[in-house]
Parts: sequence; structure tokens; C-alpha cells
Amino acid sequence: MLSLADAARLVVARGALMQALPAGGAMVAVEASEDEVRPLLVEGVSIAAVNGPTAVVVSGIEAEVASIQGHFEGVGRRATRLWVSHAFHSPLMDPMLEGFRAVVADLSFGEPVIPIVSTLTGLPVGEGEMADPDYWVRHVSEPVRFADAVKALEGKGVTTYVELGPDAVLTAMGQRCVEGAVFVPVLRRGRPEGVEAVSALSAVAVRGGAVDWAAFYAGTGARRVDLPTYAFQRQRYWLDALEYWADAWAGADTGGVTSVGLTRTAHPLLGAALASPDGDGVVLTGRLSLGSQPWLADHVVGGSVLFPGTGMVELAIAAGDRVGCEYLEELTLQAPLVIPERGGVAVQVVVGSAAEDGTRPVQMYARPDGEEQPWTCHATGLLSADAQSPSFDLVEWPPVGAVRVGAEGLYEGLGLAGLGYGPVFQGVQAVWRRGEEVFAEVALPEGVSVDGFGVHPALLDACLHAMALGDGDGGGAAGSARLPFVWSGVSFHAVGAARVRLRLAVAGESVALEVADDQGRPVAKVDSLVLREVSADQMAAAASAFHESLFEVEWARLPEVLPGLVPGDVSVVRVVSGVDAGAVRLAVHGVLAAVQSVVGRLVVVTRGAVALPGEGVGDLAGSAVWGLVRSAQSEDPGRFVLVDVGVDVDVDEDQGVDAAVGLALASGESQVVVRGGSVFGARLVRAGVGRGGVAGVGAGSVFSSDGVVLVSGASGALGGLVARHLVSVYGVRSLLLVSRRGGDAPGMGELAA
Repeated sequence: MLSLADAARLVVARGALMQALPAGGAMVAVEASEDEVRPLLVEGVSIAAVNGPTAVVVSGIEAEVASIQGHFEGVGRRATRLWVSHAFHSPLMDPMLEGFRAVVADLSFGEPVIPIVSTLTGLPVGEGEMADPDYWVRHVSEPVRFADAVKALEGKGVTTYVELGPDAVLTAMGQRCVEGAVFVPVLRRGRPEGVEAVSALSAVAVRGGAVDWAAFYAGTGARRVDLPTYAFQRQRYWLDALEYWADAWAGADTGGVTSVGLTRTAHPLLGAALASPDGDGVVLTGRLSLGSQPWLADHVVGGSVLFPGTGMVELAIAAGDRVGCEYLEELTLQAPLVIPERGGVAVQVVVGSAAEDGTRPVQMYARPDGEEQPWTCHATGLLSADAQSPSFDLVEWPPVGAVRVGAEGLYEGLGLAGLGYGPVFQGVQAVWRRGEEVFAEVALPEGVSVDGFGVHPALLDACLHAMALGDGDGGGAAGSARLPFVWSGVSFHAVGAARVRLRLAVAGESVALEVADDQGRPVAKVDSLVLREVSADQMAAAASAFHESLFEVEWARLPEVLPGLVPGDVSVVRVVSGVDAGAVRLAVHGVLAAVQSVVGRLVVVTRGAVALPGEGVGDLAGSAVWGLVRSAQSEDPGRFVLVDVGVDVDVDEDQGVDAAVGLALASGESQVVVRGGSVFGARLVRAGVGRGGVAGVGAGSVFSSDGVVLVSGASGALGGLVARHLVSVYGVRSLLLVSRRGGDAPGMGELAA
């Protein structure tokens, strides 16, 4: 390879010689394979790059390149002019080749110290190959075979690729070349370099790459922290669910919403309604969660699950329909509504009294589970009864003069802009363009229920995705995403649609939308929708509200107590430490037998199974026992006591264990850690952002896309939700689904698909 000085000479000479060439020529990126492009090449035009299976760059004389561009546009393929100063990698580079050869011949080359795959040949570099000046001259005039190089690496078993550069250009191209691999850009344009570099290293680490974190953080004062806790909510979830379904099966409402003065609704997202006592307004209430509405997990923006703006439109129109005002004159979205990974959010849609002109104000509020959480207004608008009969149809399909646009790579591009759409929201099937108009076919996946919705939010949201192919904007600037902001003139004309046709008309910063069913009959109309860019920082701020509902266990030092004698009616079980599967199994089964058979109080003593700050957990068998006994404590409070002693105590030595048990019993606590003569009790405390890793909840994946993830209980509703979430959010491609009912359980075939 080259020294730094010689490498600089090569780069400077190449750039100077190229820029000294006469201006002229053109480069166009076309959506086609190399085999499709090659027959169209003429003198003065060549292939400059092969970046993917259907991603080729043509370069050369401007008029000839423009002719090739027109050919592919005429058959509905994407063809984009690259704004460059010269036609690189084309015959127009020939005048500079000899001068460049002379520069390269004067440089000193050594053999590479790491293996290299060449983008000139698409093959591993042979001995002495890169020391030949002809190699570098050919690199100027011949195609860049990026796709072949990536495929060669795939053949070598490479599954993780790190891009060293100022942006994620190669990452986007590489993802189209191979399947199942992860591409990690070290930097992204417009984002903080430090944050991006750490994110890249983290992505490599969770894929099994060797990252020396101690060296990376040396001198920074960084330290290890506990993993995030779960969202502890004071809810009787299972009892409430059983009560609800028991009522539904019985056809009664005993103990349900009507028993507390509410009215049931038939809407899937709004469970009850309450009329205002001092006017003719109404309040509709509901609860959103990934457990109740698993399809919401497929709408991820900036790393957070976001309730779509189309959902807010759906709720506003549903609320207005109850008071005869189903026309949404305007709805302004004020704040993004993040759906937490655990727990949920309560929502209220408030429709005010009618004004003299018949309009009614509408607001949508939400708050995380828990009465202590504040309400946030997420949308405000105006409803009326002025909806007009639809004056459009899309019976003629596809429209005359519309040119088919390739939709391949649409969702990959939106993903790069921070819009992570899962299967339910990936509805765009086909797209056409006619001037400023975009036409598309959009459908929900099989099995997604539309019952009770005006227009399913995922279907309406997917209708907006076609804009990315109409205006060339993949969703927003780097580090941001374009989301609905102000809706005007929204009306629904039919319900139950799962497959639609649509027309989008872009005018400046807004877009008009007409939606019809698959026969061309009107379904919905939006007079105007203004979109606004939402940054990653704004999304993080919205998500931080939910972190406040997270709790963690903290070990608090208790007041000094004098150890008492262990009463005769108290049984003590000492757990033998161990770290292998056999030791864990033996310990858990032994303690379970004691829990089931011992009459009276039972004290379970472990050694190093719980860690205080600065300690590490060294006893996996004891940790498993703590989980078991904690469950028993919740069923029979006051009967079981957990005691963990330090590693300096021998559990087989009576005096040390008796002293620890005596301290624990004297403290009156059910879970204690004894270190020396000090006793620590478990306390549930609110976890703050940035503490215990809470700020990073949901920000990164610990799952490898090429590894196997085991999901037990997969035939149940929760197991199915977990499996789907692993695939759509974490990119897992290999799942082992196990269930007591086996593969013949209802729904298992669809889940596997």
C-alpha cells in the first residue's frame, strides 16, 4: 500500500487532472441491470458503476446519455441525472490517463496488510496487483464494480459491513446487493459525529464484532450501568382483561363501562363515550398499547413507535360522527404521540359544543398509564357537518398518460430518513406519475381487520408514502422525517376498504389526496395536507415523558438492628452456588420443593446472587432462586424471606448464616442483602432519564439478524406479538417458535409466514 504522503499525491493528481479536462458530458443513474444497459451503449458512452442488481450509472457524451435516460423513463424505470462536473469513468477521461500513469509510476507501493476486495475487478486483490500503474489507470476509465465487490465479500462469509466515509451512501447501496447483512455507517451527514461513531461501534459489538470499549472510553470517566428496568404500572391487567371478555361473552356490562356512567362505542380505538352535562359536547376515551393494537409496532419514527397522524384523523372523525359533524375542516398535530414498548397510553378525544355556524372544536389528549402522569394535547381542530358528496372517481385505471414508476427500494429509502415501516404499513403496491400528480395502489396485508374503522390508519398512512416517489424526497432531511402537520378538508365516504387506488397532487408544501376503492368508488378525500420535518431530538423529547414511568430496584441501607435468635418455627434453606445449567436446575427444584412443603415461615439464603453497587452477580443459581421466591412472596406475603450474604460467607457455616438470618428477621423486610453487619432492603424508585440506561430504551437491538431467536409460547397472543416485533423492529430473520400446542395451533401457519 501507499504511505500517507504518496496517497495524498495520488489523490491530488487524479483530481487535478480530471478537473483540467474540458467541461461536458453527463452521468445518469438508471434502474436497470448491467445486461439491460449494455446493448444501449454507443461510442462515447460507457458504464461508470454497477452499484446493485438494478442500479447502474451510465457516463459519457451528454446527448447519448440523455437518450439512454429517456429510454428507461419511457418504460417506467427511474433514471436520475447526477449533477457532476465531468463524465467520470467514461471515454471522456482518456486525455488524462497518460499523465496519471506517469504520476502513479513515481509512487512506492507495498503489499496490503489486510485483505482487500477491489471494486475494479470485484475480486480479492492479488499479490503485486495494486503496485501496477495500469491498475490505477483502469480505475479511472473502467466501471466501479461495487455490487460485485460486496457479493465477493458475501461469498467469504461477511455479514457485517462498516462504511468509513462522510455519509451513508455505500450503506444504502450495499443493502440492495445482499440480503441478511447489516451495514453500519460510521458517520451521517448532519448528525453529531461523536454520537454516530459510538452508535456504529455499538452496532458492530452487538453483531459479535470485537470492540475494545475500555480503550474507547479510557480517560472519560465512563462506567457500567444497570440494564433498563421494566415499566412498573399499578394495573390489574389480567383481571381487567378477564372481566372485559367475561362481560362480552355474557352479553352484559356488569362492572363494565356502562356501570360507571359511560356509553360503549364500537370503534376499535375508543372504548367509551361520555356526554357533557353542560352542553352538547362529548368525550370519547380509549387506551393505546402494543398489546391491544400490535399493528402500531409497525410505525417507527426515529427509533420510537409513533401513533400515526392518520390515526388522529381517524379518532377526530369518529368522535365527530357521534354528534353529526363527520367533516374534519382542520386538524393541527401539536406533538408526536409515542407508544411505549410496555404499558400504554390513555387517550381522550374531546368534542366541544356547537358554535352558531355549526362547527365544533375537537382536541385529542393522551397520557402514559398512571393517574400521576400529566395530560398532553396532541391535536386540535374543527369539525362540521359540511361534507359534500364526492365529485371524483378513479374508475379509469391506470389514468391516461400516467407513467409507471418503479417502487423498488421505497421503504429502504424511507428507513434511511428515520421512517421505519413494518409490514402493516408497507402498503404501496404500484405507483404511476403524470406531471405533478402521483397515482398509486395501496393495500393492507391479509389478516389486518378494518372492522369499526372509517379508514384504517395504516392504509391511509401508506397512501402518503407514494409522495417519496413523486417528489424524489425520501422522507426528509438527514436526521429528520416528514410527518403530517395540518390536515384540511378531510372527509370519509366509505368504510371497510382494505385495498385502494389514490391520486396525490403536490402543490408546494402541501398535498391533496383522493382515495377510492379497488373499483374506483370514493373512499376518502383530503383537500390539503401540510407536512413538517420532525428531528430525532424532537422524537427523543417526546419519548422522554414515558421514561418517567419506569422504576428500578435500589438497595437502601436500613437502620442498625440487633440480630435476634432464629425462632424454632422458622425453616432455613441454604442455596448452593453455581453458574452452570445443572446447578441452576438443582437449586431451583430444591427451593421449589421447600416452598411447597414447609409449613410456616421459610428463609432462603443465597451467596452473591444479588449485587450492591460496585459488586457483580456471581451466583446464577441463587439469582434464579430469587426470581422463584419473589413470585411466591407475591402469592403469600409475609411467609417467605430472601437473604443474600456476601461471597466471604460460607453458607455451610452455621454462625455466619445464623447471624445474617437474625439480622434479616429483625429488620422486618422480606428481601434483604447482608454485607458484614449492614442490612440493605429493596426499594422501588423512579428511574430517571440517563440513569440505569433508561435513556437508551428502545434505541438499539441486542438481537443479531443472522442469529436464531427462541420464542416460547408462540401460539399465544403475546408470543405472536413478540415474534412479529423481533422481525419488524429488530430485523431478526431466523425464529424458533415453540408452543405446547405445536405447529398445528390456530394461527401458527400465518405467524410463521
